[in-house]
Amino acid sequence: MKRILVTGATGNIGVEVIRFLFESKIENHIIAGVRDIAKAKKVFVNFPRLNYVEFDFENYGTFNRTLENIDTVFLLRPPHISDVSECFSPLLEKIKQKGITEVVFLSVQGADFSSMIPHNKIEKLIQKFRLNYIFLRPSYFMQNITTTLLSDIKNKRQIILPSAKAKFNWIDVENIGETAAILLNDFDKYKNQTIDLTGSENENFSTIAYIINEVVDKKIMFVNTNPFKFYKIKKKEGMEKGMIMVMIFLHFLPRFQKEPRISNFYSKLTGKKPTTLMEFMKREKEKFNSPIVNSRYF
Repeated sequence: MKRILVTGATGNIGVEVIRFLFESKIENHIIAGVRDIAKAKKVFVNFPRLNYVEFDFENYGTFNRTLENIDTVFLLRPPHISDVSECFSPLLEKIKQKGITEVVFLSVQGADFSSMIPHNKIEKLIQKFRLNYIFLRPSYFMQNITTTLLSDIKNKRQIILPSAKAKFNWIDVENIGETAAILLNDFDKYKNQTIDLTGSENENFSTIAYIINEVVDKKIMFVNTNPFKFYKIKKKEGMEKGMIMVMIFLHFLPRFQKEPRISNFYSKLTGKKPTTLMEFMKREKEKFNSPIVNSRYF
């Protein structure tokens, strides 16, 4: 029986990881690392066997207690943290000191090709500390449509990005959570491997707008812009500089890259097909008309 710590537990990814860990019926101790335990208990009211520990990526004082008696860590990078050395170096050092050798890190597809993105630096740090790892590299989240991009869709009926005709591979966060839970439970089988996790479709944002329009009454459109104009728009709206730069890197650089490679890992692992874009849009269509939720999601 392992003690599995899930960081970022109340985020969209963390919630799905914890849900699938419990649905697996494997008798491990699941610990949610959260900043506010009282609030987290409301999120996980349907999981009475979930344990909690106070954890904050930016509060080194929480690291020691959080990592006590932990066997395996599900690690992700909160979107607002860009200084990898300041936050992740001390965290990984403490993981090493505690004798924890199993880390499943939620990276991003293509992390090995870009030294500019934080995920690349974190992967290298994990290897530097000689931890046993699994790097899970999912493609572009479908849920970005219903979180980060939702405000423009609802208020302007537009998707505004500097992505032009670049194609992205689309993966459902539920598929990511299910995959991560399996890897955490069966770590040794996939130890020290890098795993690309994708959906079955490569599509650009013009096509995404078309699919959304298939399920909503009030139509939307994709508006391409250049990075400088995009920066000005989002800065005026109050978005943090670091987040704007992440969005530019994520959406502008693919214009100069090859179309994403499609992996069949999810199907091999689960025996199921990944969620399609149309299935996702039909499932989530009410969110395009419900009150806006301020959420960040990469």
